[in-house]
Amino acid sequence: MTQQKRTAFVTGTAGFIGYHTAKRLLAEGWRVIGLDALDDYYDVTLKERRQNMLLQSPHFQTTVGRLETPGLLNDLFEKHRPDVVIHLAAQAGVRYSIDEPRAYVQSNLVGTLELLEAARAYPPQHMLLASTSSIYGANTEMPYAETHKVDTQMSFYAATKKANEAMAHSYAHLYSLPTTMFRFFTVYGPWGRPDMALFKFTKAILEGQPIDIYNHGDMSRDFTYIDDLVTGIVNLVDAPPSLVAARAEDEIEGDSLSAVAPWRAVNIGNGQPVQLMAFVEAIEAAIGQVAEKNFMPMQPGDVPATWASASLLEGLTGEIPKTPVSEGVARFVEWYRDYYQV
Repeated sequence: MTQQKRTAFVTGTAGFIGYHTAKRLLAEGWRVIGLDALDDYYDVTLKERRQNMLLQSPHFQTTVGRLETPGLLNDLFEKHRPDVVIHLAAQAGVRYSIDEPRAYVQSNLVGTLELLEAARAYPPQHMLLASTSSIYGANTEMPYAETHKVDTQMSFYAATKKANEAMAHSYAHLYSLPTTMFRFFTVYGPWGRPDMALFKFTKAILEGQPIDIYNHGDMSRDFTYIDDLVTGIVNLVDAPPSLVAARAEDEIEGDSLSAVAPWRAVNIGNGQPVQLMAFVEAIEAAIGQVAEKNFMPMQPGDVPATWASASLLEGLTGEIPKTPVSEGVARFVEWYRDYYQV
């Protein structure tokens, strides 16, 4: 007798992280139900290519629609009754949130509410929702730990993600929904987003254009390769938090980070910050060409450094893969050259 496949409902499956996550789940024997708006925040063709690759699997099906559409998520949950939910769809980008904050209210706040309401009606075994390292805001204590206070967001994007964490916590408490929030650090790799630095830098260098280096290069990021991130997500799927939360003053000993809800936040990062100029050098090495550089002041809403403590993730899932930046960047450049035939 064939064992029935488990069902994962994944939002944002035509997006960078959503595509890679759905691909990994399908490879591991899941049935994946996707949802994506295919909006034009960046090149829709890239999103359609990702989605079409997923559709080659008979165990993947998707709906084109917006999270915030009243009743859409409820109907999809009623039809498919997912075992787990991985919520990756969002209006992304720190800088865009300064210009178009209302887009973030609709997608990140109203859309997430619709998801939580659908989960309340048809509870999955585990809710996993994307947050961001930007939530740490003006914190200067590093590495960032999940127990740090997160009240000083510096962009509206980060503020909406903080609200998502609070919203999800309240539903976890009220309706006993086991919930994990992923705090992603700077994610990069093949099929990445064109608004991210690696994509922009690679494109500019190959076209012989200068690249803009913010804060005069005095920045560092906890760059996380996409395959390592997806490993963290998938390994957490079967580790839902419970309310058995043993708390100590300086350490986490229980399943939950909340005394009143089966809820936790988990950093998914490399745990090894890299200087921006070293990242640029890795791109130059992979391309075989030195970039012309425009050194610029810090952009509004940005932070000079990020650095994840990965001890909680390691404690929950075991050893964490950490792809070296030189290797990850080289894979991206190889993909970029192939995709754009340059």
